[in-house]
Amino acid sequence: MQFYSGFSLKNEEYLFDKYLNRSAYCVSGFSYGAIKAFNYAKEQLASGKRVDTLQLLSPAFFQTKDTKFKRLQMLSHSKDRLQYMKHFIDSCFDPYEKKIVEFKKSTSEELDELLSYEWDLEELQKLVAKGVRIEVYLGGKDKIIDVEGARELFLEVASVTYIKEANHFLQLN
Repeated sequence: MQFYSGFSLKNEEYLFDKYLNRSAYCVSGFSYGAIKAFNYAKEQLASGKRVDTLQLLSPAFFQTKDTKFKRLQMLSHSKDRLQYMKHFIDSCFDPYEKKIVEFKKSTSEELDELLSYEWDLEELQKLVAKGVRIEVYLGGKDKIIDVEGARELFLEVASVTYIKEANHFLQLN
């Protein structure tokens, strides 16, 4: 299994143990890592390699957010990266207890990619046509992404598991 971490995170994979498919032919990604996992799966298939399952855990979904929201995020990150990350992590775990997560340095370019990324339904359908099973996991109490927008889009191509009481890390109580 190949796992891609969320924005500015590393080693948070343990938080998703109950959802992860550990098959050698599974690609998984959390939040920003879902974008990376999707791109990796496309590359693997294009080079003739096998991918059976693509797991998108709380996939970054901001394509319904306006320009003002995205500019504010970019400005806040550039002004005080540490404060931005503290608020970001607090929001990811809200309303439940925080767990230990490790950080790596984030860049403005990564944040811009995350905020401006648009999921392409046609590209997702191409994966499905090649036999890839797409699984999407969304938390109903997620304060980071547009859960309803993501749910609406991904229902067209994926099995969507909606966990009503879960946060961005898919954590319950």
